[in-house]
Amino acid sequence: MKFVPFADPNGPMVYKGIYHLFYQYNPNGVIWGPPVWGHSTSKDQVNWTPQPLTMKPEMAANLHGSWSGSATILPGNKPAILFTGIINTQNYQVQVLASPKNLSDPYLKEWYLAPQNPVMYPTPQNQLNASSFRDPTTAWMLPDGKWRVLVGSKRGQRGMSLLYRSKDFVNWVLAKHPLYSYKLSGMWECPDFYPVYGSGKKTGAETSEIGSHVKHVMKVSLDLTKHDVYTIGDYDVKKDAYKPDVGYMNDSSLRYDYGKYYASKTFYDDTKKERILLGWVNESSSVKDDTIKGWSGIHTIPRRIWLDKSGKQLIQWPIANIEKLRYNPVKLDGKVIKEGSLLEVSGITAAQADVEISFKIKDLKNVEKFDPSWSNPQLLCSKNGASVKGGLGPFGLLTLASKGLEEYTAVFFRIFKDYDNKFKVLMCSDQSRSSLNPTTDKTTYGTFVDVNPIDEGLSLRVLIDHSVVESFGARGKNVITARVYPILAVFKKAHLYVFNGGKSNVQITGLTAWSMKKAQIA
Repeated sequence: MKFVPFADPNGPMVYKGIYHLFYQYNPNGVIWGPPVWGHSTSKDQVNWTPQPLTMKPEMAANLHGSWSGSATILPGNKPAILFTGIINTQNYQVQVLASPKNLSDPYLKEWYLAPQNPVMYPTPQNQLNASSFRDPTTAWMLPDGKWRVLVGSKRGQRGMSLLYRSKDFVNWVLAKHPLYSYKLSGMWECPDFYPVYGSGKKTGAETSEIGSHVKHVMKVSLDLTKHDVYTIGDYDVKKDAYKPDVGYMNDSSLRYDYGKYYASKTFYDDTKKERILLGWVNESSSVKDDTIKGWSGIHTIPRRIWLDKSGKQLIQWPIANIEKLRYNPVKLDGKVIKEGSLLEVSGITAAQADVEISFKIKDLKNVEKFDPSWSNPQLLCSKNGASVKGGLGPFGLLTLASKGLEEYTAVFFRIFKDYDNKFKVLMCSDQSRSSLNPTTDKTTYGTFVDVNPIDEGLSLRVLIDHSVVESFGARGKNVITARVYPILAVFKKAHLYVFNGGKSNVQITGLTAWSMKKAQIA
């Protein structure tokens, strides 16, 4: 989906069988400006139809822009949206309530702002930071009959999720204490708070579900680093307090996506009993190139999200409907990729493809020792890109590759052993040779994957769509999204390869690559 310019996903929901996705939108140019909300609808979350713009400046509460927010389905199947309004040029932020004009319209084309707006706002009494008070979450209700909602904020450099309560969804009262906060983490943008089932159950939990059978996820978008981080923990409903299993919320926390990914938002799909994750991918191209294109910003493919059976992290996987775009599968099974080998996967549209590959590791004699000082996986991937030979790895895929390999975006693994003789698996997405255009961002990304490569094997699923490469490692344990702009490796001139730059042989236990049809964007 490509619009001008296109940012944070807002207010996703299902209403009368129709999926709704709102988003930050500047109708006046490809660079950031006072936004309204774009709005698109879908029956499958793959093919989308634009609807009229909404949340336009209507009153003092959003006179200078309508920033991010979330949707909640109220009793009687009545949608409501809370979003951040900007009331002046100093970015003074308040929270605004919007409702559909016509509940019989499944496409919810028209909305109105409540006359009581703003419904949450800074005052001399609450001493909130008026320039750091934004992005309300989907609300949830507890047995006391009161709604709860979080708003991102900070006090000094202490990030926090402010808690508000309401009986009627109009009159909101600020709680004495935030639901959770953490020192030196800066502004928390686009917070999200939701339950997940334990024991690896893939079924999604409705946002108001509580009990010992669920854990809770708190996610925030760190304004300091532009990373989406999360913790898993317990929600004490009596104290209205959240306690993470791992007690911090900063750039060392777990991340949804270790690449170019921000301002994400989940929603509960009650038609399929799934929790769905949506995220924004900004540009790697220059403003000049964006202006020539006439658009900037995309969203990733919607992902299902659930708690891993270990209880320590979330699993993400593209929604099943994306597989309906697949055609002409190509299979390569049982191949042994020797040192220095390069194997082309031909017969597919390599610029628009879905690739699943799994590897078996037998040859361990060349595995390298892991230095405990290598704490930053992104830095490690940057220093050890796809062209740097190793012991066990790099091995993986060269996507969006030109015929002469002047350009390629590499997604690969390296395997090490630490001093306790335990495996350390590094997953990298190397953009350093992604484009001959000197103005594009070519940051390399990396993450450590919690997997035993001998007992469990290693797998990659990579979704390629011309200028975006979404990579899912170890069946969705770790995800890296890259935004690239090749000059040579475009359309029919793009190629896909399996490669091995390590000294040890690696076996392909399964590889299927599909060409992908184009989604319909009306």
